[in-house]
Formats: sequence, structure tokens, C-alpha cells
Amino acid sequence: MNIRFGVSPIAWINDDMPELGGDTPLETVLADARDLGFVGIELGGKFPRAPAELRALLSRFSLDLVGGWYSASLLTRSAEAEIEALQGHLGLLKSLGCTVFIQAETSNAIHGDRSVPLSRTPRLAEEDWPVFGHRLTQVADYIAGEGLRFAYHHHVGTVVERPEDMERFLRHTGASVGLTVDTGHAALGGIDAVGLIRRAPGRVAHVHCKDVRQDIFSVVQAQGGSFLEGVLAGMFTVPGDGGLDFGAVMRALADIDYAGWIIVEAEQDPAIADPKSYGEIGIRTLKEKAAAAGLKEAA
Repeated sequence: MNIRFGVSPIAWINDDMPELGGDTPLETVLADARDLGFVGIELGGKFPRAPAELRALLSRFSLDLVGGWYSASLLTRSAEAEIEALQGHLGLLKSLGCTVFIQAETSNAIHGDRSVPLSRTPRLAEEDWPVFGHRLTQVADYIAGEGLRFAYHHHVGTVVERPEDMERFLRHTGASVGLTVDTGHAALGGIDAVGLIRRAPGRVAHVHCKDVRQDIFSVVQAQGGSFLEGVLAGMFTVPGDGGLDFGAVMRALADIDYAGWIIVEAEQDPAIADPKSYGEIGIRTLKEKAAAAGLKEAA
């Protein structure tokens, strides 16, 4: 039951909004992550994509590559076409020894468009779920055959956002389709992350821990704001700085014998929320709660 703590670079450099940290050197991100005690980091837009170059860079900072977001279009193309399209990303992950393949459906997602309100999040009709689920399962089976665990990322502003979306997702996909359980996106989408972990333990392939400021999110919703406007307003923060109970999350993970990465992730404006300072709060909170729950860190 060994876990490892990693971090997302999005707190330093937000690829969806380059104005947030876009001028931050990648070396600063990596040095901060190392100094905070993280042993891994997820892929970001500034990372080199040549395997040898990326391996050498991460080695300088004693960091492993955890994995990285892959944007899929399975609502608009076949599983075979998606498998062909993901080869470059998969090859990089395999070369760097990654164990998870994080994917989200983005063909009709709105979270990257600051002009689109959250009220226009796409919904998938009941009759469309069997085809989508089958395609996801085909891709996940392929990823498993390549030696990685498929970890679908539910996300505000996408077709897997609400409890009813998650119900259909679990019902229409096979066991190979694991989940990136994201505590922040779960909370804002109305999904009980602790309940999800306990209900579907075999699906928990990866964990993103971000906290939320529910009052800010409610205001953004009421004003017809977009996902990115919510980020700018501060609806996300690191574990220990918002309203979520991460002790309960860690206990649920311990109860299912979770072994894998736990990632601190919180997209905020780095000019307002210093990434290193907030990263320290996040990792300290999670380490304390994980230890209290009986989760053991890998040596």
C-alpha cells in the first residue's frame, strides 16, 4: 500500500491561460517541486517532448514524470483513430517509465474557453453513452496492453461532470477504464469523491487532490461565469486551504489499499497565490492526513 506524492505544474504555469505564469522558467517549477519534497511531476506545456532531453532534465531535479493530460475526441472519431492519434504521447510516457495514462474527452468541452459559461457544459444523451463507453473501453484495453493504467479524468465543463454522468460512465465502460479521481472537480460537479472511491475501488487508477472555495464557485455560477473565470476568481486552492476533508479522502484510499500517485494540483493565479508557498501547504496537509490514515510512502 505504497503511495508517492507528485505535483502538477499548473499552479506555476497555466497552459489554458498563458498569462498565468507563462513567463516562469520551467527550471523554477522543477526546483520548487523538488525543494517541497515532491518526487514526481506531471507533464506541462513547456516540457520538452524528446524523451532523452526530458529524462535528463527531470533527473537534474530528482523528479519522475508522473504522466500528463491527453485530450481525446472519442465522441467524434473511432477508438482506432484515437489510438493512432495518441501514439506520440504514449511513446513519451513509456520512455519515461510512467504508469498511468490520463485522458479526458475534450471534443466538445468548454473548460478552456473563457467566453463560455459553465451553464453550457455539454451533456451526453443516454442513447449516446453505449458507443462512447465502448470506445473508451477499447482505448483503455489498448493502453493496458502497452503496460499503463488508463485513468479517465472527470472534469467540470466536460461530459463527465455530474453524479449522473459518473453513473453512466461506470455503467457503460469496462473494468480497464480507470479513473483519475479529482477531489476538486468532483466537489464542484456534485460528486462525492470519498463515496466514489469506496464504491468503485477497482476504478481508482490515479488521484488529483485540489481543494475548493465553494462560495466563490457559487458566485461564478450565479453570475454566468466560465470555468476559467472561476479559476481566476480563486475557486480552486491546495489541500488544507479550502473546505474539503482530506482526512476522509486518505482514509478511503487506505481502505481500498490504494497504491500509486497522489498529486497536488490547484490552478490559481501565481501572482496572487505563490505556487511554492501554496504547494508547501498542500503537500504538508496530504502527508499528515495520509500518515494518519495509515498510507505508506514508497521508499
